[in-house]
Amino acid sequence: MLKDKRVIITGASSGIGEQMAYHLARMGSHILITARTEEKLKKVVEKCTKLGSASAYYIHGSMDNMTFAKQVVHEAERLFGGLDMLILNHIGFTYFGFFDGDVDHIRKLLEINFLSYATMTVEALPMLKASGGNIVVVSSFAGKVGLPLTVPYSSTKFALDGFFSSLRMEFHHQKVNVSITLCVLSYIDTDSALNTVSHVIQQPAAPKEECAYEIIKGGALRQREVYYQYVATKIPMLLRDWAPEFLEYLVLKKLQRGCTQQEGMKNDESAKELKKTRYCKI
Repeated sequence: MLKDKRVIITGASSGIGEQMAYHLARMGSHILITARTEEKLKKVVEKCTKLGSASAYYIHGSMDNMTFAKQVVHEAERLFGGLDMLILNHIGFTYFGFFDGDVDHIRKLLEINFLSYATMTVEALPMLKASGGNIVVVSSFAGKVGLPLTVPYSSTKFALDGFFSSLRMEFHHQKVNVSITLCVLSYIDTDSALNTVSHVIQQPAAPKEECAYEIIKGGALRQREVYYQYVATKIPMLLRDWAPEFLEYLVLKKLQRGCTQQEGMKNDESAKELKKTRYCKI
């Protein structure tokens, strides 16, 4: 289904985005990847070529610049002459900790995690309408349920749900043949996630390779939403609707257990590092 399809993948220098690039390369797709770090992108493109991609290119830059967000789409049009799938996966750097009152940080994060998604979608829409293509939005369980320690991040992910779920309904009403797949992800074993939250979240992290495959499959099959891992995301969603107080109790209990274990390590040098406020990509 994806052989010779023309695909943009954002946030593809590492983690889930990198793994999506490799899956699509094996499927014989034309790939344009983007992220901040050029050296990492070069290595991903080289591997995609070896894995059998129809073609593979990169463009580096930051998604806090809406001009760059548009440029990525224009580059795909120049290289491929059109577009079949837009995978929006990039995220900005933020902290994992109690909200520090910095509203300017939320504003900046909204530009990267939300406004650039909307900008790229609008710019790519003429090509996607022509191809009857797919928009794949990588979100999070934190974009469906408010979680502690993630106030700025969760805010931006909720915005994605509102924008793309509303847009999907408008497409249906207007008979626009472009699918929108929203991906609700649990705790994934990317390096950034493991380094950031492993000291608090006690559940095992799901494999990024399998996660990447499920995202691509959901987009290709034009699914409305993808939940990965299903039990860790879909079941709590039922509690959110039917027993929200109980869900909050479970979340806070897990948080307290993680913090208690961290406190028990307070004399250890590694624990001292973990207690510092972290800014990273989650």
